[in-house]
Amino acid sequence: MSYKARLGKLIQQSRINRNMTQAELAKSLGTSQSAINRIEKGGQNISLEMLARISDVLASNIISFSGNGTNFEIRGGTRLKGAVTVKTSKNAAVALLCASLLNKGTTTFRRVPRIEEVYRILEVLGSIGVKTRWIDDSNDLIVSRPGTLKLANIDVEAAKKTRSIIMFLGPLLHQSKKFSLPFAGGCSLGTRTVEPHMSGLRPFGLKVIAETEHYIVTSHPKSPDRTIILTERGDTVTENVIMAAALHPGTVTIRNASPNYMVQDICFFLEKLGVKIDGVGTTVLKITGLKEIKRNVEYALSEDPIEAMSFIAAAVVTDSSITIERAPIEFLELELATLEEMGLRYTLTPEYNSYNDRSRLVDITIERSKLKAPKDKLHALPFPGINMDNLPFLGLIATAAEGRTLLHDWSYENRAIYFTELTKLNAQVEMLDPHRVYIQGTTRWKPADVVAPPALRPTVVILLAMLAAPGISKLRNVYQIDRGYEQLAERLNNLGAHIRPFRDI
Repeated sequence: MSYKARLGKLIQQSRINRNMTQAELAKSLGTSQSAINRIEKGGQNISLEMLARISDVLASNIISFSGNGTNFEIRGGTRLKGAVTVKTSKNAAVALLCASLLNKGTTTFRRVPRIEEVYRILEVLGSIGVKTRWIDDSNDLIVSRPGTLKLANIDVEAAKKTRSIIMFLGPLLHQSKKFSLPFAGGCSLGTRTVEPHMSGLRPFGLKVIAETEHYIVTSHPKSPDRTIILTERGDTVTENVIMAAALHPGTVTIRNASPNYMVQDICFFLEKLGVKIDGVGTTVLKITGLKEIKRNVEYALSEDPIEAMSFIAAAVVTDSSITIERAPIEFLELELATLEEMGLRYTLTPEYNSYNDRSRLVDITIERSKLKAPKDKLHALPFPGINMDNLPFLGLIATAAEGRTLLHDWSYENRAIYFTELTKLNAQVEMLDPHRVYIQGTTRWKPADVVAPPALRPTVVILLAMLAAPGISKLRNVYQIDRGYEQLAERLNNLGAHIRPFRDI
């Protein structure tokens, strides 16, 4: 009997012991009865996240986790080959789920990534009365909100696990005079001020007082009497102010807005709701909102440029040639140009549209290349500069480039320090200060046993480095990866990697 069949038998027996039907289990998991039937017959692959959810619903230790969580064993030193398709964007997905609070009609999102960050937002939405339902086995999601939200019932624990909760401010300021919002959580990247959010939302009548573990929010909606100048060109800041403007029945101009990919997704969605937006993709937005929004709409999310960059880095660090399909080229052009200057060889297909008919996609084939360190330092800037979340992957690529690279991660307090974790795998990384490191290539990788850092991108960087290290490495407590990537280990294995999940008993 195969492991999938044995696992399916265990799930079936646990379900029967709980006196649950397949349909009842499917409803609890937000999937279809046919999917449960296939799982129990051993005919479907199951992600670690799905196994954990089944265990929770059935109150059965089908899988059990040690205090350190789920782990990966990686047999590295093998080249990758084949093609991988980029999934839709984590950052756009969570922002769009927050934006669904603006719509009193039914919202259907197409191709939503099934990741932990999305599940946390769905838990928060469910706690305040919003109904969400996955459509069968697909990644399509239906969102229906009640006329009145039960904000007093907000799931505090789920809210604390995501930074995205801060984006409830914009949609809710027109809908509730007073409410409490837990402090944002997510990655451990140092203190990040929320003052730019407050500065951008005050012109709409929002007032926020920070208490021990939550914000006390009061709102007396009013019309901004001047152009709103964002003090920080942040993505979530821009999204918050755009959502506030969407339910303002007048025209608002926002300057120094982020034109990044997730912001554009929000704009494309709001346009489908009837909001008029001029300047999408620029730093100046003119938004004419509506007093109330009640429409039944569908919107297809665009692809994730950070995931595409992850696979580019995987190819380079393992000295491989792979094809990355459905890559959003508008948000990768500068990164590719930088890598081309370092010696990377690649080809692009002609452009084609995403399912939303707005985002430009290409397929990228990465060729095996001999890289050299860049002449200038690697650093990120607000779009159209190198993306903040792509910088860790450029740092990983620098380990495969001959010479010395200076990397400056100015935007986060603590993220640059995570590059020193690569020294456990024999990378040469010199920490200059909390924001700057020197990386000396090329690296002769060695396997290691590493506890994943409490941050998404640095954890993925370590995983990809382990793919390059000949021998057996172990990466422990990989929950962070599931926050932002859907079945990353399985997809890398489809390219020829050898990643095996395991648990400590």
